[in-house]
Amino acid sequence: MTAKSKGEEQRVTKNESGIQRLLEIMAKLRDRETGCPWDVEQTFATIAPYTIEEAYEVADAIDRGDMPGLKDELGDLLLQVVFHARMAEEQGAFAFADVAAAISDKMTRRHPHVFGDAHVEDAAAQTVAWEEHKRRERESNGDADRSALAGIARGLPEWQRAIKLQNRAAKVGFDWPGPAPVIEKLHEEIDEVRAEFAASAAAPEDAQVRARLEDEIGDLLFVCANLARHAKVDVGSALRCANLKFERRFRAMEALAAADGTELAGLPLEAQDRYWDRAKAAERS
Repeated sequence: MTAKSKGEEQRVTKNESGIQRLLEIMAKLRDRETGCPWDVEQTFATIAPYTIEEAYEVADAIDRGDMPGLKDELGDLLLQVVFHARMAEEQGAFAFADVAAAISDKMTRRHPHVFGDAHVEDAAAQTVAWEEHKRRERESNGDADRSALAGIARGLPEWQRAIKLQNRAAKVGFDWPGPAPVIEKLHEEIDEVRAEFAASAAAPEDAQVRARLEDEIGDLLFVCANLARHAKVDVGSALRCANLKFERRFRAMEALAAADGTELAGLPLEAQDRYWDRAKAAERS
């Protein structure tokens, strides 16, 4: 056995023992007699929001280039998988080993160019092949939905689902030819939102008016997502950057106000705007 293979074998053994330890910890936490009361009372539905949150925290660590943080966040995300698998095992549905086996089978099946004799030209061709594999799998599982939009999960964050819907529609030719008409549509949607705000101001208690306003704002956001898609900009990444920028500047505003011996909460909007401008100017300098 070579030194390299010995090292690989040691890593595999360590990984297996680490996973087994985590599974045993979760089983103990979920023990009805001696476990943690909080863990015991959880369900798939109550844990799902934490699963989504942990996935976002993984993305945040990646954005910050924080490798120690990424290690911790990936552990938190793995715990979510183990938690769900343990609850399923308690119901007799499946166990963690079944989850691992299923994804291993799926990855092997969907990469015949790696694990078989198929050939793909590049990443773009592999994306097409991947979608075709998914379509065939849905059909073999009895899914009768033949729409180009079939198989797009409803549990996705809505901005992500919007992009997937738009991409699928684009594959059959239903798409704007470029960003210019999308921008025109964006202006049109803004005008419609403005009109619904005016109607809402005139009848603030009218449920139908409020529903129309929500509908128009939804259309506006959908077009914004489409514009990002045409620009090949990731919507989630763009929004995260905007959030970070706002947080950075707002905290700078608070610091500037504190240095002047005041607090933002006690200032009129005009004075707060001046601090905002100062915070922006400080970033440019």
